[in-house]
Amino acid sequence: MDREAAVAGKLTATEVRSKVAKGKQARHADGGNLYLFVTGRGAAKWTLRYVYAGKSREMGLGNVRDVALAEAREAATAARKLLRNDVDPIAHRAAQRAAEAGAAHTFDDVAALYIAAHRASWRNDKHAAQWEATLKTHASPKLGKLPVARVDTGAVMSVLEPLWRRVPETATRLRGRIEAVLDYAKSRGWRDGENPARWRGHLANLLPARAKVARVQHHPALPWREVGGFMADLRTRDGVAACALEFAILTAARSGEVRGMRWGEVDWQTRTWTVPAERMKAGREHRVPLSDSALDVLGAVRLGEPAADAFVFPSPIRTRPTPLSDMTLTAVLRRMNRDDLTVHGFRSTFRDWAAESTGYPREVAEAALAHTLSDKVEAAYRRGDLIEKRARLMADWACFCAAAYCQPTGNVVALQVA
Repeated sequence: MDREAAVAGKLTATEVRSKVAKGKQARHADGGNLYLFVTGRGAAKWTLRYVYAGKSREMGLGNVRDVALAEAREAATAARKLLRNDVDPIAHRAAQRAAEAGAAHTFDDVAALYIAAHRASWRNDKHAAQWEATLKTHASPKLGKLPVARVDTGAVMSVLEPLWRRVPETATRLRGRIEAVLDYAKSRGWRDGENPARWRGHLANLLPARAKVARVQHHPALPWREVGGFMADLRTRDGVAACALEFAILTAARSGEVRGMRWGEVDWQTRTWTVPAERMKAGREHRVPLSDSALDVLGAVRLGEPAADAFVFPSPIRTRPTPLSDMTLTAVLRRMNRDDLTVHGFRSTFRDWAAESTGYPREVAEAALAHTLSDKVEAAYRRGDLIEKRARLMADWACFCAAAYCQPTGNVVALQVA
């Protein structure tokens, strides 16, 4: 028996009851650094004082109403045994509690809680749906029923390794989401230790960098010299989807920005379309200058005086107001026998045209595409959105798309497209 334990036994059960009943606030030593701490009449708790790593600590062993004297001594003895093995009793108990709590929460449980906690901060329901789908498809089969406290590096690798070279973009996104779920679990006290899904200094040693295995996927794009002929064919097509595609090309906007467009976003006087932040990839409001051709498209689909919240390009097959689906615009390309193209690819067509056929500065074309600046210093000093220069650029683009010669503004070389 150790020296501290040998001097234990100063108190008796009768003395404990008496001191608690009197309620005089004081600490009463039992020996071995075990104390009865009376805080008031009928209120007291057991504490153990010790020194670990050069620091004095005090560990609560329970309320005297729940823990008898003999039980307090047993707990103190167990804690002193941990100290002899260079283990902090308080940290050991916290780890045990985390493991017990983690055993009651599976990875799927915690993932659902994480998504529920962060749903309001995400831009739209689609983002939450992507989280749910990614985790359900790839993580749940191997991690879903596993207690979150037991998810280790081996378990994470069993999910990521089969995907890492085959679909690196999906695997990278999945790794980040697993890491976030496990961080959430640790913050809730359901697991302890380092996050086995972290990249820097951990999985980076086990998996090749994404840049080493990922192939850049380019969206099939129409060569810019062929835009005039394509647009002439497109304008012979009827339907709201054909109009939406034409508008997307004329504005170099993303499909989702156009399909979710509402009439209240259009300012006819200033000839601008303001896309709200929640529909932008970068999460910032974006103004789009509208050329005569773009305004003509809007005029063609506008019926009467539509409500501000009405969709500009509503789905014609739904009974309630909903925007067009992305596949609806793709279907237009298929009807034109252009399965080799994607809607998004027309942004590349516009960018190639601006770079190869005009004298507009690079930053103007990038601003037209709502691309974020990779140079953080340049981004910090950029205050305007170059709207006037972009208006001239988009007018020239619309002129070029018309496939007939028109007088350029001076920044573009006019080409006759056969």
